[in-house]
Amino acid sequence: MNLFIGLILGILGGGVAVMVIQNVLLKSKKDQMLKLAEQEGEALKKDKIVQAKERFLKLKEEHELAVKERERRIQSGEDKAKARDKAISQKTEEVARKEKEVEKKHTELETKIQTVELKHQELDKIQQKRVLELSKLSGMSQDEAKTMMMDALKDEARTSAMSHIKEIMDEASLNANREAKKIVIQTIQRVATEHTIENAVSVFNIENDDVKGRIIGREGRNIRALEAATGVEIIVDDTPEAIILSCFDPVRREIARLSLHQLVSDGRIHPARIEEVVAKTRKQLDEEIAETGRRTCIDLGIHGLHPELTRMVGRMKYRSSYGQNLLQHSREVANMCAIMAAELGVNVKVAKRAGLLHDIGKVPDEEPELPHAILGMKMAEKFGEKPDVCNAIGAHHDEIEMTTLISPIVQVCDAISGARPGARREIVESYIKRIKELENLALSYDGVNSAYALQAGRELRVIVESEKVTDLKADELSFAISQQIQTEMTYPGQVKVTVIREKRSVNYAK
Repeated sequence: MNLFIGLILGILGGGVAVMVIQNVLLKSKKDQMLKLAEQEGEALKKDKIVQAKERFLKLKEEHELAVKERERRIQSGEDKAKARDKAISQKTEEVARKEKEVEKKHTELETKIQTVELKHQELDKIQQKRVLELSKLSGMSQDEAKTMMMDALKDEARTSAMSHIKEIMDEASLNANREAKKIVIQTIQRVATEHTIENAVSVFNIENDDVKGRIIGREGRNIRALEAATGVEIIVDDTPEAIILSCFDPVRREIARLSLHQLVSDGRIHPARIEEVVAKTRKQLDEEIAETGRRTCIDLGIHGLHPELTRMVGRMKYRSSYGQNLLQHSREVANMCAIMAAELGVNVKVAKRAGLLHDIGKVPDEEPELPHAILGMKMAEKFGEKPDVCNAIGAHHDEIEMTTLISPIVQVCDAISGARPGARREIVESYIKRIKELENLALSYDGVNSAYALQAGRELRVIVESEKVTDLKADELSFAISQQIQTEMTYPGQVKVTVIREKRSVNYAK
């Protein structure tokens, strides 16, 4: 019995010992896990602190870059403002100087007028004296002598004035070339801006202004990539639902417009995508240009044209001359050359070929410093065109001498196509109104039988009655009409006034 109780107590003592040992081991393991967790937490904390510092430094660097960029833009704006102020001050000084010159000339003119008035008073006294002497000698009354004297003085003054005017016009004709160039340059400087803007700018319409931000991209990277890929300046301003594309090359503007349309429609706008779309659009447009050139040659029945010349014919579609589409103008000239050549018995195919190619010098890949007629002639020679065609291209603006009958045909047809009503920036109604005003102005003069405006209003032929208008008066009438046109009418170029006086004697034998 005692043995059994001892055994039970031994078993119980061993179990208690085992439980104590397990509790000790479990506590030791918990302490190790807690220590390990604390170590991992400390490491994670340090890592997060390092990441936070790196993020802070990166944000600080981006902020500094943004501040520098803003400062650069502000400085650039200040530089532009200073340059603008400087230009304005220079123009102000120039205007002040011109005002002083005008005042000086005005003073000189007043002095001359006073001198003329004094001389006029002296002439009146001399005239009165001569009238009294003439009345005494001839026995006429004072009024009759005065009338006779006045008529004589009028004829003398008119003859003297016409002689003086002729001398002035002869002198002016000697200086006409120099003065004409000066006037043309000044005119271009004054009025070329709006036409340049009109011909160098395209507007790309968008559905809403949110698209502008996507086109600009992060820090402007998309718009810079697009400008670099197309060579077109893209202006994103406050204009609602519109982006402006500015470039003097209409082909590059068209590439930029089509690329923008595809990018906006697709929705994916980033530099890599922009380069891919621009390259694809450029290839498509080149193919379209080549196809347009081939179709034009087929329509006109022109064969054997060099592929490069065919491509240049296609490029004409994207060019204009004074608002007239260059391809339509060249097709029109080619057809008129063919008609005129057929009437004159000249080679029709050569004439049509020269008419189509006469303006290819306006669409080169590069821009050398040569007149477009000479450049077109050199290009035609380079690509194997016949000498007759090359001479017609080079001579259609009189840069070189005409050596074949094709050359004047091309020149005349080019002038006809450009001068016809409505071809270049002039609506038909205003053209007809200007022609009518020109003829009515001539018909308002005494002795004018009929008047005809020719060459799209560049020449006015006035037919007068020989009984009422003498040869001397015909000269005076031509001058008077030209002066009235110059002062009262608005017209392009110059108007040639021709007065025709014809004496006809008609009798009938009965």
